[in-house]
Amino acid sequence: MSARKVVVTGLGLVCPVGNCVESAWTAIKAGQSGISRISLFDASSYGVQIAGEVKDFDIAAYGVSRSAGRKMARFSQFLFAAAKDAVQDSKLSSIDLQNEKTGVIVGNCLGGQEIFASGYSFFYGKDFSPGKMPPLTIPMAISSEAAANLSISLGLHGPAWTVNTACASGTDSLGLALDTIRSGRLDICVAGGTEAAINGFNIACYDSLMTLASSYNDKPQKASRPFDRDREGFVVGEGAAVLVLEEELHALRRGAKIYAELAGYGSSEDACHITAPCKDGSGAALAVSEALHDAGLDASDIQYYNAHGTSTKLNDIAETNMIKTVFGQCAAKLHISSTKSMTGHLIGAAGAIEALFCIKAINDSFVPPTINLDNPDVEGGCDLDYTPNRGRQCEIQAAASASLGFGGHNACVVLKKYI
Repeated sequence: MSARKVVVTGLGLVCPVGNCVESAWTAIKAGQSGISRISLFDASSYGVQIAGEVKDFDIAAYGVSRSAGRKMARFSQFLFAAAKDAVQDSKLSSIDLQNEKTGVIVGNCLGGQEIFASGYSFFYGKDFSPGKMPPLTIPMAISSEAAANLSISLGLHGPAWTVNTACASGTDSLGLALDTIRSGRLDICVAGGTEAAINGFNIACYDSLMTLASSYNDKPQKASRPFDRDREGFVVGEGAAVLVLEEELHALRRGAKIYAELAGYGSSEDACHITAPCKDGSGAALAVSEALHDAGLDASDIQYYNAHGTSTKLNDIAETNMIKTVFGQCAAKLHISSTKSMTGHLIGAAGAIEALFCIKAINDSFVPPTINLDNPDVEGGCDLDYTPNRGRQCEIQAAASASLGFGGHNACVVLKKYI
């Protein structure tokens, strides 16, 4: 018995370059950066004062009352907004949504950090008493809150899972959704990732690891520069992206618009280091190779690869080594780009938004650019075609997107043009 085919029937996102799919994709195609000086907290005393913030966002615009919005952490608000747009885009009925074979799978790494920070400040304050702790601190802060809030709002009675594999969380959420629909456990899955990690605690933590770009406070749009000789670290971003995934025949029976096929998924573990990737990219190569095999494709069948491309010294070299290993002679002809050069690194949401950009790339026959790639790090081995600074038209039948997270978590999805 052949596996059930899984297709994408709805898209939604909130991110630093736009709060809907079309505005964000227009910005990405034009090579516009969403990175700016931090406004969410006073970063004037920090070594890093820039981030990819979501701008002009108001949860009330998505039909959430002010009182209900105050009971949702920022990462949960982002997921709700992206999911509402994706579900509306899919034209699913309330009967479809409330069927027991409709579920939610969300990638998230850090949860409601601003809620924890507020709770800790209160706990360690001189006037603390146990009976005065804000009662919603835990329900608002834990990673599973976003999926739960979404299920409650949409009336979804299927599973509501949260995946945490660091920066691979968003990609793993899509892969788990793919496998769950293929198995017959679900017919529809609202899947994606969300993150809201721009706060003083988080920026200080990443900066202490020396992983952030710190020399571009006066020119933030130049800070994220994957594969460039002058890269020095990633830029923290925030937002959410959601795909409505559906079993093909179910989608066809209701006349749904189909954007693409989610054709393959692979995951692996470096088993190497708590933060650094394997230098030769061998761990990530296992995930990408598995995703290609799962999709029934050869390396030569992929025209576009959306890179993890964090703009850190170690990642970009390791990822390039991985690409050369997996794609072999095809690596030199492969169209590659890192959209993190424009959005920053959305951590647990990164894989979801980058998969969405792959779908738009397939539909528009367009390879987005890697901006700020002025001097490729050829001496470090970054000598492939990363689509520097300007996107280009290109027929794309299949695309791959990989995420390589702290702790050695690797994941990859393959998307195909739906025929």
